[in-house]
Amino acid sequence: MNFFNFFQGWQPAPFTLKRPDAFTRRMNLPNKLTVSRFVLTVAFLAVMFSQTRYHETIALALFAAGGISDFLDGYIARRDKLITNFGILMDPLADKIMVCSAFIAFVGLKWISAWMVVIIVARELAITGLRLLAASKNVVLAAEGYGKHKTISQIVAIISMLVLAAYQQWGSLGQAVFGFHVFGHPWVESFTWLAVWVAVVLTLISGCLYLWRNRALYLDDM
Repeated sequence: MNFFNFFQGWQPAPFTLKRPDAFTRRMNLPNKLTVSRFVLTVAFLAVMFSQTRYHETIALALFAAGGISDFLDGYIARRDKLITNFGILMDPLADKIMVCSAFIAFVGLKWISAWMVVIIVARELAITGLRLLAASKNVVLAAEGYGKHKTISQIVAIISMLVLAAYQQWGSLGQAVFGFHVFGHPWVESFTWLAVWVAVVLTLISGCLYLWRNRALYLDDM
């Protein structure tokens, strides 16, 4: 039999690439806002270490956008009942990555003492480890109220530090709003260091409370 005649008229079965259901579902708006914070964090870091003119101001705008998205994703998810396991896990993770990236960048720029950032990063890593342990036991740990207060205090501290670094680029308006002196220093300088201390203390306290309240998760494995 001729080899080519054998295959003449033979056609392969049609091949259709099927995408998993998870990819066909549309991501809801709160989860899109959560994912956007990862993108904003990368852009923020790139700008912070660039030599672009007004890079502190640009970094401030990017971080402020991330902070606003943090508020909006939770608000919209609760309002429209769009709370998902993805959001429960990834929303606090996006917060941690955004905040820790900023503080670590500030250490590199010598804007803040390293020991303060060690406390902040250690707390976030410990809570992330606890959440991973909980997930291995099919338990989802959502962010709690005091954890959100901690995040807000961290965002305020970071924005304050960026304003302190950037306000002189804003001309007379920046000087008028942020540069007038209180006790011999621009008021924004005193406010910034107060905000940093508040953030460090709340970070430490909230982390200890979270570990204590969920101690059964890790004590059972000891």
